[in-house]
Amino acid sequence: MAKKIKGTLKFIDLEGGFWGIVTPQGNYAPLELPEQLKKNGQALSCTVEEVDVMTAHNWGIPCKIISFTTFDAESVWNS
Repeated sequence: MAKKIKGTLKFIDLEGGFWGIVTPQGNYAPLELPEQLKKNGQALSCTVEEVDVMTAHNWGIPCKIISFTTFDAESVWNS
């Protein structure tokens, strides 16, 4: 089931490094992050679908990004 989240992209420097989305409700681990989102600190609002898989890095909830919008960090957290 799809859900909307708001968060900040972070490059996590563990086990070879990977991208994660940090939100107030928890961390999400996108399985295929679009190249244009790979910017540390990028704020975004997106629709994700949680995926029931094991990941090598054991961090966050594995998910597939369905759609996204980027923002400056201040506008995401104040809306």
